[in-house]
Amino acid sequence: MNKAIIDVIIPAYNEEQSIGKVIADIPQDLIRNIVVCNNNSTDDTSKVAIEHGALVVDAYDKGYGNACLTGIDYLKSLDISPDIVVFIDGDYSDYPSQMPDVVRPIVEGKVDMVIGSRTLGQMKKGAMQPHQIFGNWLATRLIHLVYGYTFTDLGPFRAIQWQALEKIDMQDRDFGWTVEMQVKAAKFKMKVVEVPVDYKVRIGISKVSGTLRGSVLAGQKIIWTIFKYL
Repeated sequence: MNKAIIDVIIPAYNEEQSIGKVIADIPQDLIRNIVVCNNNSTDDTSKVAIEHGALVVDAYDKGYGNACLTGIDYLKSLDISPDIVVFIDGDYSDYPSQMPDVVRPIVEGKVDMVIGSRTLGQMKKGAMQPHQIFGNWLATRLIHLVYGYTFTDLGPFRAIQWQALEKIDMQDRDFGWTVEMQVKAAKFKMKVVEVPVDYKVRIGISKVSGTLRGSVLAGQKIIWTIFKYL
């Protein structure tokens, strides 16, 4: 694999029990920076992240998208921009050790973006709730019908080429983050592939799918976002 400058963004809210495990499992020889975007955590997420060698930036406005946007702003402030940005959750539901597989198609110059598909990989029992699985299926089918792109997942573990990330100009500040990225990639006719990634039960309780209100709001926002960029 050719050497590319790869930075990792991890949005995190109250992930002190898991964030250290995520950072420790990232192949250190692959990446330049691990940026943990602390989204108003009330526990020791920041402390644990720093102890494990990550950079921590504070995202003061709540929301998954806000945390990711804060990480992007930090990378924009660097003298040398990354070639590739990887997004991965801080709850240890993904397998950070699979990061080489996620970035490889971009490093090899074949695509602009890679989605880590949990649907194509091995998913542990209970890792996703039935309503999540259905919502994922519905959203990807709608994207196919509306934009002509075939996805199997809206998974959070993904990589994107830096210039492509700048071009799509991400805006969403909460639940619509992942679908916005995929819809805009389709709108701009970018080259996107999926690679299988494995998925396990997260550490702690999900702030979105762990509550009925969160699930409903996320579902509404995802569907709205799919049609917003027509």
